[in-house]
Amino acid sequence: MKKNSIPWLAALAVLLTMMACTVFIGGPDYPSRTIPVSTEAVGDLQQSIAEAIAAGAVTGQVTITITEPQLTSYLAMKFQQQANPLLTDPQVYLQDGQIQIYGRAKKGNFEATALIVLTAGVDENGELKIELTSADFGPLPIPTGLLDAVTAMIDEAFTGSVGPVATGIRLTSVTVADGVMTISGQIK
Repeated sequence: MKKNSIPWLAALAVLLTMMACTVFIGGPDYPSRTIPVSTEAVGDLQQSIAEAIAAGAVTGQVTITITEPQLTSYLAMKFQQQANPLLTDPQVYLQDGQIQIYGRAKKGNFEATALIVLTAGVDENGELKIELTSADFGPLPIPTGLLDAVTAMIDEAFTGSVGPVATGIRLTSVTVADGVMTISGQIK
């Protein structure tokens, strides 16, 4: 073998190796605090929603409290069920009026950390309203349908867990602070 062909073969081997691997290309850093993911947290979320609705049937008032581990676990479970999830390894932080969702976004062989920031409120019909405040996918382009996909998952965390019963609630407020989202409403 010629001496000149060795560098080219080495470069080709490196190139082929890189093509077979996923290359991390940056993006916003995850916060240092990690939120645990568990099936128990998803069960706790569903149980707390059902209990709040049952109590509301007696009092007429409904208050649902959703924690960071519950929402993180719920989104992780939903993303795992998808063939091509929008994000993997989600972490949801509920702070200062914002729902901050960190995760890994992948496009081809490139992977970046993503940050999606949402706000939650109540619309004029007394329904949960989720709005996209910002999205940072590092150097990757923001995926189409981002708002619809994330909004649907957050909405389902509230309404999907209790099915048709949730349609009988008129929301009055949503607050997000200190790791908790509190949703209050009245039975219609």
